[in-house]
Amino acid sequence: MHTIESKNEYLEDENFQTATPQILIGPNSSAHEETKETVLSKAKETEPQVKKKINILCPPQGKLNTVITNGVILFLIWCVIWSFSGPEALPGGNLFGLLIIFYSAIFGGELLKLIKIPSVPPLPPLLGMLLAGFIVRNVPFISKHVQISNTWSSILRNTALTIILVRAGLGLDPQALKHLKGVCLRLSMGPCLVEACAAAFFSHFIMEFPWHWGFLLGFVLGAVSPAVVVPSMLLLQEAGYGVEKGIPTLLVAASSLDDILAITGFNTCLNIVFSSGGILNNVLSSLRDVCVGLLAGTVLGFFVQYFPCGDQKKLPLKRAFLVLSLCVSAVLGSQRIGLHGSGGLCTLVLTFIAGTKWSKEKISVQKIITNAWNVFQPLLFGLVGSEVSVTSLESNAIGLCVATLSLALCVRVLTTYVLVCFAGFSFKEKIFIALSWIPKATVQAVLGPLVLERARLSTPQLESYSKDVMTVAFLAILITAPNGALLIGILGPKILACHDDPSKLKLQLSGFKHH
Repeated sequence: MHTIESKNEYLEDENFQTATPQILIGPNSSAHEETKETVLSKAKETEPQVKKKINILCPPQGKLNTVITNGVILFLIWCVIWSFSGPEALPGGNLFGLLIIFYSAIFGGELLKLIKIPSVPPLPPLLGMLLAGFIVRNVPFISKHVQISNTWSSILRNTALTIILVRAGLGLDPQALKHLKGVCLRLSMGPCLVEACAAAFFSHFIMEFPWHWGFLLGFVLGAVSPAVVVPSMLLLQEAGYGVEKGIPTLLVAASSLDDILAITGFNTCLNIVFSSGGILNNVLSSLRDVCVGLLAGTVLGFFVQYFPCGDQKKLPLKRAFLVLSLCVSAVLGSQRIGLHGSGGLCTLVLTFIAGTKWSKEKISVQKIITNAWNVFQPLLFGLVGSEVSVTSLESNAIGLCVATLSLALCVRVLTTYVLVCFAGFSFKEKIFIALSWIPKATVQAVLGPLVLERARLSTPQLESYSKDVMTVAFLAILITAPNGALLIGILGPKILACHDDPSKLKLQLSGFKHH
């Protein structure tokens, strides 16, 4: 004990002796304190850096952790599918091919989002999805192992078409349509019908199509893409461009009606092209399909309005599930029993009637439908891209397809300009509306492959025409979707008048969702 106490006293004396000179030194004391503080601050700065390095390396965090987690999830999804299906999840199987196309399309869409050019609006991700499917098909090693049966591809495309129609029906706002009245109907019906006739005319003389095949191609091309138009219009509306005259609202409302008209005309022409009966029988069968679709859609629409009732839990989820189930059953079931044109019309009528009763709750249902579309969108555009093979394309055929597409687009732009001449818009605004009616994507991605699939199943001798229709649809998406998005994003702020407070003039677009 005595030795320990003596050592402690000795240490205290030594510390006191080392501390006293610092107090006695006058001029150098400040410099010594500064050097001491700098040493301590450097030591404190180095400590967090060491901790950060340790956290990054073990365990990984941030982007590296996200990449590893997503990679493991994708691998486990494949493991679960393989454990259930066996050979179908291996190279050459249908499930393996769908997974490759799905992952490739998602990667292509995300990669396109990273391409950012100053003062240029972002390109639509669906273009990256389309190119990803095209690359998967035309890379020899990959295409050898990615095989998907026509039945699987047909079911997925028809399901995607059903979701498009559901979103179109729910997106129709009766108040906005009533407010815009005649100009909305002219803009939704006129350009589609005129472009369909123009495409039939040019394809007959340029591509040597029969007239009924020309009108079928025309309705494939006649639809504008809300997947490109609506997000671009919402961005302009948020910035206050064009809201004083309701231009964003007009284009959003008309885009859904434009799609409905194009799909209806396509189904009618499809029945005529692939039917063995006369023209009168084809017209009567089309009228029969329309009547059945209207009747079934009206009955089911009123049913969904009241079932489930408003006092149930998880109401939006139940309504979304009921609508999707009924509509998918209507589209696929009508094709099973031979009523090819009634399923789509039933879906549109059902969703429109149901949405008028749901009021504010319709937005929650639309969000759930949007999540379903986010799953089917990569599959749809990936499958469309995978249908186009470079080896089967001829340079002459591509030139004829581009010429037909370009001439039909010119007629569409001129027609759109003429139809909005008496709606109170200025010259620049009419030019903007006409150019905004160019983009094509979603409907073409669905209808183009349907023609090819129908030809393979019923009349293989007509497969050459159907491949040309598929090629034109592919080129329409590839050319018009990015260029249309760029034109809207660049010309909108330069042409449209900007209002300082767009919230005062903004028409309600909450019911409109792009598809």
